[in-house]
Amino acid sequence: MDEWEPSPRGDKKFYITTAIAYVNANPHIGYAYEVIATDALARFYRMKSEYDTFFLTGSDEHSTNVAKKAELLGISPMEYCDNMVAIYKDTWNTLGIEYDEFIRTTSARHLIATEKVIKAMYLKGDIYKGIYKGWYCVSCEAFLQGRDLIDGACPVHRVSPELVEEDNYFFTLTKYQDRLLQHISKNPDFIQPESRRNEVLNVIKGGLEDISISRASVKWGIPFPLDENQGTYVWFDALINYISGIDYGTSNERFDKYWPADIHVIGKDITRFHCIIWPAMLMSIGIELPKKIFAHGFITIGGEKISKTKGNLVDPKEVIKELKGEFGADALRYFLLREIPFGMDGNFSIESLIKRFDSDLADDLGNLVYRTMTMVEKYFSYKVPSRGKDSGETCLARSALGLISTVEARMANLDISGALTSIWDVINKANKYIEESAPWKMSKEKDTQGLSTCIYTILETLRIISILIFPFMPKVSMEIWRQLNMKKPLSTVDIKEAGKWGVITPGTEIRKAKPLFPRIVEKGGCDHE
Repeated sequence: MDEWEPSPRGDKKFYITTAIAYVNANPHIGYAYEVIATDALARFYRMKSEYDTFFLTGSDEHSTNVAKKAELLGISPMEYCDNMVAIYKDTWNTLGIEYDEFIRTTSARHLIATEKVIKAMYLKGDIYKGIYKGWYCVSCEAFLQGRDLIDGACPVHRVSPELVEEDNYFFTLTKYQDRLLQHISKNPDFIQPESRRNEVLNVIKGGLEDISISRASVKWGIPFPLDENQGTYVWFDALINYISGIDYGTSNERFDKYWPADIHVIGKDITRFHCIIWPAMLMSIGIELPKKIFAHGFITIGGEKISKTKGNLVDPKEVIKELKGEFGADALRYFLLREIPFGMDGNFSIESLIKRFDSDLADDLGNLVYRTMTMVEKYFSYKVPSRGKDSGETCLARSALGLISTVEARMANLDISGALTSIWDVINKANKYIEESAPWKMSKEKDTQGLSTCIYTILETLRIISILIFPFMPKVSMEIWRQLNMKKPLSTVDIKEAGKWGVITPGTEIRKAKPLFPRIVEKGGCDHE
């Protein structure tokens, strides 16, 4: 996953990134949501063969907080970061995250890119030395203006920031205020959702100030290339990951291929860095701006933002252990992507997760797959029946075939939850189709043609569903694909295959398995078949 080779796929490119993980704490459900959503978008575009997709994530490792953590543990900052990166990579692997590159801000290429950016900005006349006097939040590792404070405290950590005065190097952010306003105004999709765009516009219109990009007291960080007595401000170096991760400043091969980024996916609490400072930095060095910056909402626990300070961090791997069966990671992916409209805040609770698991996954999708395979076993001795001349004309077939255009439109608008809702509408129609068609009655009445058409229609619908849920639930979709005994690996299937009918070959022997999602809370009664 860390070794990159040129893609043999389409001539269009799609470059998507997450914000890099700050390694002062273990992965939690809030950041996992961002990475899962980005992974789903990347997987979706990989299924469009005309696109060459590249997904970047990584780790933000330079900070005073990291150095303090390492010191408490009695190890070097580098050893601490190595340990934390291993934890993050293991968590992403458990969650089925398929990134193309994991950039570390301690890597040599990131150092090279950071030095190149700073020197280019200096030559442009956009960096000068001065005295910084103001507020600094140690927990945020961020400089704050007086107007940012709430009752004299950091708005995020609710603690009083330090009053700092030291010699620093500054970036002339004010020089780019008008250009930023013009770009955002002329490109309404540059910052999404609209509420975040309006917030950023209000901040810029309120007046920008030049920002400090170095610290005299930093020991664990990138040396400031213009002054050996200064360290590079951690937020300044972190933003450069989006180009260092595609080899800006070294070979430039991937940079030339993939930049500008098509989407930066970030949390709504870091829009000022990404929507103001980062674009201004790129303007300074003459590099095209990213096409879109999307700021998702917070995941809350009991209505409160997830925070290490509040002690309400939730480990996604621990959540998966709460779920039955082998598809717990996919169940968590589904819950987060379906439950929370992308861009809005959403609450997480085990109770809500179990409810979604039992209703949507066990009762809807899992039941549909298991009862269908059971009927193929019972009525056709595990063999796919003939399609029948009317299978593609059923109401269910038309709904299934129309699903691809709906899902593509919703994903193009970053409506991930809406895409899943549309897919589940068809899953529910398939279950209703079984009830209304009553194949068990057809069998008793010896209606062989009707029974074949009915079962084939459901199997083809399952094939289409397995293709379209692959970006969101990769492991379970591959299991459905396996049970259908499709020969082509699902990971290589173009999404256009979801718009075709009659692909499953009659006579193919299906591979029935145990139910995908055993219910967590048992219920009375039973389903047909």
